[in-house]
Amino acid sequence: MATPKRKTSHARTAQRKAQWLGALKAPVIKNCPHCGEVMQLHHACPSCGYYKGRQAVKVKSSEEAAS
Repeated sequence: MATPKRKTSHARTAQRKAQWLGALKAPVIKNCPHCGEVMQLHHACPSCGYYKGRQAVKVKSSEEAAS
């Protein structure tokens, strides 16, 4: 394995970390067009199960979950 000839300075390390940490973003959130609940982009709605105008996932209602 290759070994560096010189120590990496603190400034150079901090610059590299700043580039990486600056690129991190929170996931995009929008309202579901079917039910209006908040949902993550490109995911099925957790409350109604719709994705791109069709039912993608069956969601248990509160009555079904209790029994």
